[in-house]
Amino acid sequence: MKLLSIILLALVQGAAELLPVSSSAHVIITEKLLGLDPTSPEMTFLLVMLHTGTMFAVLIYFWPQWKESLLSPDRRFEFAKSIVIATFWTGAVGIGLKVLLEKVILKDEIESLFGKLPLIALALFLVGALIVIAGLREDPKARGALDASRSSWIGVIQGLCLPFRGFSRSGATISVGLLQKISRETAEQFSFALAVVLTPPVLLLELHRLLKSAPAEMIRQVGVFHLVRDGLVGMGFSFAAGLLALRWLSAWLEKGRWKYFGYYCLFASVVVFIISLKSN
Repeated sequence: MKLLSIILLALVQGAAELLPVSSSAHVIITEKLLGLDPTSPEMTFLLVMLHTGTMFAVLIYFWPQWKESLLSPDRRFEFAKSIVIATFWTGAVGIGLKVLLEKVILKDEIESLFGKLPLIALALFLVGALIVIAGLREDPKARGALDASRSSWIGVIQGLCLPFRGFSRSGATISVGLLQKISRETAEQFSFALAVVLTPPVLLLELHRLLKSAPAEMIRQVGVFHLVRDGLVGMGFSFAAGLLALRWLSAWLEKGRWKYFGYYCLFASVVVFIISLKSN
């Protein structure tokens, strides 16, 4: 893959991943415009490497707040427990959906869905509607704490996001938090804490998929070294773009502009649907 294509994908991923507008949808559209196959093992691996770059951006950006929670005797246990509960439900729902789709509905790997533009358009529309509803109904003075029930619902919605490109993980989880009267700051911090926990196993899964399903000839021609090298280059650029995106997200969330991200997703869903019609 050309270096310029990798950098462009990384910037799109880094900017969109940490904003509630679905980075996957934007990256897949960019891949298609560049003539790349979003469903190929090497592209899904690159996408996860780009996610890793944004994960490091999240770690650096949120670490001061997380450190405060983890060092506080009163909040440490509750914060960790909430992450465990939410991650459990994410795994249960995500794995359940994966088995259902692959074994019963698709009879194929779930990655075959990643390039279907009408499905991406629908996912963007649904998450856009959820963000708008949460933005219109949120209470700026809400101070609800994380508990087992709220954490479970956030974990469930995160699990629903996993198979469907376009259904923004951060957009859905923060919106569910806001609808449950969790404070803006807590909803944002918890959503991205879950992302940090989720990224490493997904990265390992995609690496395994690449080595298992990629033709031996492709690996010989491209080489694992080159795949990893391209991923590391992209990771660096997605890291930088991610830090800038986080500053934007936090500012808009604090100013009550969350719903505008939803309006953008609704608009993007129409654009993606039109592109899908023209590509047929």
